[in-house]
Formats: sequence, structure tokens, C-alpha cells
Amino acid sequence: MEQTKKSKVNAKKGLLEKIKLWLSKKPLPSPTDRKKFDHDFAISTSFHGLHNIVRNRSKIHKVIWLVVVLGSVSLVIWQIYSRLVNYLTWPTTTSVEVQYVEKIEFPAVTFCNLNRFQTEAVAKFGVIFFLWNIVSKVLHLQDIRTNSTGFKEAIDFLTSQQNFSIAEFVKKNGFYLNNSTLLECDFFGKPCGSQDFAHVFTEYGNCFTFNHGENIGAREKVSVSGRGLSLLFNVNQEEFTDDPTLGFVDAGIIFVIHSPKKVPQFDGLGLSSPVGMHARVTIRQVKTVHQEYPWGECNPNIKLQTFSTYSTSGCLKECKAQHIEKQCGCLPFLLPGKGIECDLKKFYNCVSPTLDHIEVKGLCTMGTHNSSCPVPCEETEYPATISYSTFPSRKALKYLSKKLNQSQKYIRENLVNIEINYSDLNYKITQQQKAVSVSELLADVGGQLGLFCGASMITIIEIIEYIFTNFYWICLLFLLKIPEMNPGPHPPQNQLGNKNNIEEC
Repeated sequence: MEQTKKSKVNAKKGLLEKIKLWLSKKPLPSPTDRKKFDHDFAISTSFHGLHNIVRNRSKIHKVIWLVVVLGSVSLVIWQIYSRLVNYLTWPTTTSVEVQYVEKIEFPAVTFCNLNRFQTEAVAKFGVIFFLWNIVSKVLHLQDIRTNSTGFKEAIDFLTSQQNFSIAEFVKKNGFYLNNSTLLECDFFGKPCGSQDFAHVFTEYGNCFTFNHGENIGAREKVSVSGRGLSLLFNVNQEEFTDDPTLGFVDAGIIFVIHSPKKVPQFDGLGLSSPVGMHARVTIRQVKTVHQEYPWGECNPNIKLQTFSTYSTSGCLKECKAQHIEKQCGCLPFLLPGKGIECDLKKFYNCVSPTLDHIEVKGLCTMGTHNSSCPVPCEETEYPATISYSTFPSRKALKYLSKKLNQSQKYIRENLVNIEINYSDLNYKITQQQKAVSVSELLADVGGQLGLFCGASMITIIEIIEYIFTNFYWICLLFLLKIPEMNPGPHPPQNQLGNKNNIEEC
């Protein structure tokens, strides 16, 4: 170790000696040459005002021009500083633009029955209401409380039903879509049916998405405004039911309009259509573009494992799924992933504490760039305007009663008519843009330099060359003068005595 340190020190000394030897060959300018260099720079530089200080013989004029130059330099420094401070606040502007097109993509629409389960199935297994209420809470980071009166009944039920799967039960005994529940389906004059819908689980149990991203229909585009998707549902209240004690007291269809590439999100976005009503929904497409950090809050580098398109809701689901699967070794089927399905005991013993831990520690946050799920850099939304009318009319009621071979009362209490269309063939782009770009900042700084000092990029290079030359001369002076300032070793006394004797001789 000591030898290596010594070798490094010797190498540094050798390099320093080489530099000194090279500099010693360079001539050191005289004070007269240095003054001439300063004078020539002052009278030849493109920096305005300096030559007026040097050339004027009057001291008053020199002082005036010195004040003018110093004042201009001070103003330039202040202006450049304020521009830099403004730029480093990363300001943005928002532009709104309406684009008119010949064709526009139709969104995906997910429909659910407000009565989630088949009456016959839940009559045998009444505990399903309680079980599903527990399972669906993972979608909203809600704690699963163990002091419920139905907990003991649920444990007893699962003890006797070892291989019971909540997901399979709901899929088999929840709301379904066929010719008896979807009476009519029309998409721009073309008939459609239950085969054009994709099944998806939500907090409302079995739901069905039209124009799903994986379907061929997702590639179809609208070319006529005022027409779209028209559906006639039969909610069949006698066949499907729900528990009013849990807040499910309505009858009808709840639906959400979203991008075909995104997962449906009902929380705060769902639209409801009650029975005996015709809901007319007029939509428009709004695209929002966010800037990445530091101008905005989006992060273009985040990719999702399960979903092809990034969305905040999809990211939150993946985040919760990863934490739950890591802690519990299982995965709630309402969250994306391919893990083993969690049973009710694990929901109470592990999933619930994990959800509470996620919320308290802020492990799955959204919004800002440094959160686990920042806003998407680009997203498409479909704001809707909905209006209702009584359905059907008296004359239509008689017609439908004969057509469906049902009573008029049944028609009023079970049928829901929903119509979704575009208002116009255009979409609005709300785009967040950089208020000041790098080129604009450079142009602004250059304008300030030119206004107050008449300086340009060439002027800056001249000043850099002048400073570098003076710095080089100072280094040269110090490196060559330091050995002269250090006195050498004193000769021995006997040698001095011998020299004195020789001089005397």
C-alpha cells in the first residue's frame, strides 16, 4: 500500500514538473505588454462603452462613461437573473383547440345492473351479499372491518364450502346478458347483440363492455353525428335482486363511458338510468395533454404490466395488487394479475391490514410526478349530457306488451332504454405547453445583452478569451516565481570558511 501511494505521489510530482518545464519555455509578458493587451481589448471589443472610457482624455467623460457602462451591466445582470428565475419556475400555458374531423372513434361503454345477483341463487346463499361487499372494497382502499354481524355466518359458510369461489359464483349467478335481458341493440343502423360485449368484474358484479379495446368494433369510427348506440335492457327485477341494507335500493342500469383502452371506473363517473325511462346521452370527446416534469406532473417512462395504455385508475389497481400479493401470497380477483385468489379469511387476516398499511403509508398515491401513479401524459375523456323521458308512451306500451307477451306493469317496471351519440364530429384538445422554451430564453437573454450593452455571442467569446489569457499569465507568473521565493539549502559552515580563505588569498 505504501509503495502504491509513493508511486502515485511521484507520478503527480512528475506531471507537475513537466508542466513547469513546458511553461518555463513560454515567454512571460512584460508589464508593458500586459497593459497594451488590456488597452487593445478595450478599444477593439464589440462590448459597447469600454472604448469610450479608454479613449476619452477628460476625466469627467471617463467617469460618466464608467457610470453608464456599470449601470448597463447592472441592468443586464438583473434582467438575465429575473429571466432565469422565471424559467426555473417552469411556467406553462394551456391552449384549447377544437378539431373538426370526418370520422371519430366511438368510446367504450360498460353497463351494469343495479340489481347484481340472481334471486334464486342468493336465496340459497344469502351470505353472498356480505361476501361481495367485502371483496369489492379493495377497489377503493376501504378497510374491511371484522366486527360485522355477518362475519361469523360467512366463516361458517366457507368452512362448510372449502372449494367455494366468490368470483365463479358471481360470474355464474350474477347479472347476465342474453336475448332476454338485451332486447334491442343498434349501432349506427347495424344490429348488435350480447356477443359484441365483453365481460368485466366491477363493484357492481357482472358488467359488460361494448366496443371493448380487444373487440373489432373498437376500430369502427363514427361518420354521422346525432346517431350512435341504442339499447333496450330488461332488468327483470323478479329474477335479479340486491340487499337494500347495503344501499342498493334502486332499479335500473348504471353505465360509464370511457376510452376503449382504459378500464371502466364507476366511482364518481357512473351514469344511471332508472326503469321506465329513456335516457338520451350526448357525448363529446376531450383530449388532454400534460407536460412531463418539471413543467407538468406526468411521467412518460411509467409503463403498466397488465394494461397496454397507462391510466391512473389502472396504475392504482396494479399498485395495490403488487402490495397485496407480496404480503398475502394471493390476489383479489378484482385486481389485475395472475395470482391465487384470496379467500375470505385472507381478506380479513391479511388483505385488510395491507390495505390499511397502503393508505396510512401512502404507498399507492396519485397526481404528482413523484407519486406512484402520476397523471397520464395524454388521456381521452367523454363528458356527457344526459336527459330523460318517460318510456314507453301509452301507445308504445301496448305495442311492447303484445310484442314481449308481458303485462304493461311489467314493461314499466323492467325496461330501460339508453341512447348514446355524439353531438358533433369534433373533439377538443386541452394541451399544456411550456410557456418559455430554451430557445426563447436564449433569445430573451440575447435581446437584453444587445439592448443595454450591444453585446452578442461573439462579444461573450471575446470576454472569455480576455479572461482566459489573463488567467494563463497569472498562472505562468506564479508557477515561475514560486521556486525563486523558496530559498535553497544553506551551505555548510566549513565550506563558507574555505571560500573566505580563498578570497583572502
